[in-house]
Amino acid sequence: MNRIISPSILAADFNNLGKEILMINQSEADWIHFDVMDGVFVPNISFGLPVIQHVKKIATKPLDVHLMIINPDPFILPFRDSGADILTVHYEVCKHLDRTISAIKKEGMKAGVCLNPHTPVHVLEDIIREVDLVLLMSVNPGFGGQKFIQNTIRKVELLRKLINDKHSNALIEIDGGVNLENGKLLFTAGADVLVAGSSIFDAQNPSEQIHHFKTI
Repeated sequence: MNRIISPSILAADFNNLGKEILMINQSEADWIHFDVMDGVFVPNISFGLPVIQHVKKIATKPLDVHLMIINPDPFILPFRDSGADILTVHYEVCKHLDRTISAIKKEGMKAGVCLNPHTPVHVLEDIIREVDLVLLMSVNPGFGGQKFIQNTIRKVELLRKLINDKHSNALIEIDGGVNLENGKLLFTAGADVLVAGSSIFDAQNPSEQIHHFKTI
């Protein structure tokens, strides 16, 4: 079982972002997670290409970029050029998901697809073997610090069954309200990757908290 931890910089101290990235570099974290929001698909605006470009200069971990935007296709190449190693788009906005996934992989990135809490996992039956990652939102996307939706545990189990049945190599990633308590349940249910923001960056010792996530 994978136990990949991807700290979400949405919860980091942006007055000291360089210091926060160096902490992640020196920690047991595996990836660095970026939530890019456009204020249209989700009711918030976060950050975009310039932040990722600057982080890439000092990061030693892969950049895990989640596009919460209404029209991701024109931005595939710009995010590749900015340093994204993994690029995840939402099922809910992609009219031609197979084409979008193929375009991401063509640019040398790992391709992910994200499902909102209300979207069932069975919609991925015909594409699950093509994607490298499925990101399940465990809160309604748009803001950090929300309460974890408990039904996500069952959703992970269903997705794991789908992946196994279709002989897919896709990883299961969870984002939203993740902490040590529900993180253990998520790993047990079949998750591979946990995105954690507030539960890491609000901890007294974030690096030690990452260690706790790795060992739950």
